[in-house]
Amino acid sequence: MELSVQIRKKLRDFELDVAFETGSEVFALLGASGCGKSMTLRCIAGIETPDCGRIVLNGRTLYDSAQGICLKPQQRRVGYLFQNYALFPNMTVAENIRFAASGSREEQEKKVKENLVRFSLDELQDAYPAELSGGQQQRVAFARILVSPAELLLLDEPFSALDGYMKWQLEMELSEVLKSYDGAALLVSHDRGEVFRLADKAAVIHRGKMEPVHTKHGLFRQPDTLAATILTGCKNITQARRLDMHHIYAADWNMVLETEQEVPANVRYAGVRAHFLHRSREMEPNVFPMDVIRVIEDTFSYLIMVRRKGMQGRMICWEVPKEEWEPSVSAELFLRFPADEIMLMER
Repeated sequence: MELSVQIRKKLRDFELDVAFETGSEVFALLGASGCGKSMTLRCIAGIETPDCGRIVLNGRTLYDSAQGICLKPQQRRVGYLFQNYALFPNMTVAENIRFAASGSREEQEKKVKENLVRFSLDELQDAYPAELSGGQQQRVAFARILVSPAELLLLDEPFSALDGYMKWQLEMELSEVLKSYDGAALLVSHDRGEVFRLADKAAVIHRGKMEPVHTKHGLFRQPDTLAATILTGCKNITQARRLDMHHIYAADWNMVLETEQEVPANVRYAGVRAHFLHRSREMEPNVFPMDVIRVIEDTFSYLIMVRRKGMQGRMICWEVPKEEWEPSVSAELFLRFPADEIMLMER
């Protein structure tokens, strides 16, 4: 299975410029609302037309501006799960699934029955979409694209309309579906946890520009850019400048920090995740005395907002499990910024 995408399309505020290749895996596009993620899927599906470029799926050219090729959506063998599920309101659950099924009448019926059971919809097969909950509608939409001859699944923020518990249940179902699926899947999301749990590889789209492709672990370990660092959930980011090969000045925190990785000449920002900071009992490199400015109680942890002792600047967030936080340490607190956890960004 191979998908190759290289397209450009002028949007209202910026140009969408996307290029990537993927195989039999889950490839995620992570980005803020309005950055061009969904438009990328719509262009691949044939719902929208790029201004120029090329899209090739398993050796079949779906779109090529130079050759004048632009297959219709129904010719592309692409299954698209829309945010609003796009079920036919005048069809029952079974009819919605059957509509997309390929093969003979017998084969279609077999696929419908298998997926009704698979998604716990057998008792709802005669119901209409308006009679279903959001989670039930989503299961019908999953079933419908899986009975089609799709070589590629496009999942456009598939859980955005669901509450926490239902989202988790359906995410687990989708995870099992994707494990047994022979083709590729593109997942669009602004939820970093969703991307980490479901995807094999990921890339950030920022104002239409696609940033470097990473494994999911690589993206969260070293995001490379400011946009990617923010989207992957880092709470502590500072402007930075290079002092030498392994030291930076963190301007917003008033600190000189040692780094394990070599500092690029054009470094502009540095970041460290809140849960990687550690309390220290002694002064050593990358350990600083802190003033506790504010303590925020989260569900299972405390977010301790601190600044370097006696100085002004941007607050730093230290995330601590509830059982480990001792309010008494606020009078004298030293925090270590691990050299191997400092992320450096050139843009």
